[in-house]
Amino acid sequence: MKISAVIPAYNSAKFLKEAIDSILQQTHPVDEIIIVDDGSTDQTEAIAKSFENKVHYIKQENKGPSAARNRGIMAATGDWIAFLDADDQWTANKIEKQLAALHKEPALKLIAADMSETDQSGNLITESVLAKHDLLKNFQALNGAALSNALASLVTKNFIPTGTVLVERAVLIESELFNSEIRFGEDLELWAKIACKYPITCLPEVMMLRRQHGNNATQNSEAMLKDLVKVMQSVKKFGSERLKEQNKNPNQLVTSALADLGYWYFSQENYPKARKAFMESLKESPNRRALIYAVACFTPRILINSIKTIKT
Repeated sequence: MKISAVIPAYNSAKFLKEAIDSILQQTHPVDEIIIVDDGSTDQTEAIAKSFENKVHYIKQENKGPSAARNRGIMAATGDWIAFLDADDQWTANKIEKQLAALHKEPALKLIAADMSETDQSGNLITESVLAKHDLLKNFQALNGAALSNALASLVTKNFIPTGTVLVERAVLIESELFNSEIRFGEDLELWAKIACKYPITCLPEVMMLRRQHGNNATQNSEAMLKDLVKVMQSVKKFGSERLKEQNKNPNQLVTSALADLGYWYFSQENYPKARKAFMESLKESPNRRALIYAVACFTPRILINSIKTIKT
């Protein structure tokens, strides 16, 4: 079994060395490290090349992290792929523990894990993201076994941090890799495709340190919410039958995503866009939240602002 680690990097000079070192320090070594430089203009290339034959360096025009990961997957010679972002780090025993889980459950095609969050200086912010979202006990009880109703669980709350994933390369390719047309939630779409067909799990141990800073992708709320609508529309298309088997209404996924987008516009006082999103949500399936806010969008702005003032 050969493992390839893939790091997408864009202007990552500040943290890239720590990311690579965390891979080189694994108690079970990976077979190759592939860095895909996504059009960096800083010292990313120099830092990557300073590791000489320890890494395989690829540079491309800026196309986004999904395209960079896809380039790394296609260049990989391993039959299993592990991901890490250039500003994050693995714990030293990540690969060893994931391989132990795979040995215990050979049918697994994707193994994720818990992660901690730190600030830019490495100070701990969140000890366990699974615990933060009240999921840790569920995965502790699972103890590395394949997750039942994995697709329904994923679309309820994405519990898979990309930087913790160890996944079979053939399954990634079969699932058509990351969707480079989606900037936010493209990982959820891919994991959902895999969970729709194959056994997956998430280990209840911290195996990655994720660095939080202003450049993290999730900072852009409007773009994120718009892309999550696209993700849920995609999941509904390929996963409807499996979702129904797992007692999850596929229409409700899109309905809720559109309502969330509408509420964001409403909170920004962009009532025409809010009204459009709420009406689209209602077309997917009737829901009280979208109906109330759609009606509110037709209310004169001065009255809405008065209501907000009273509520405050």
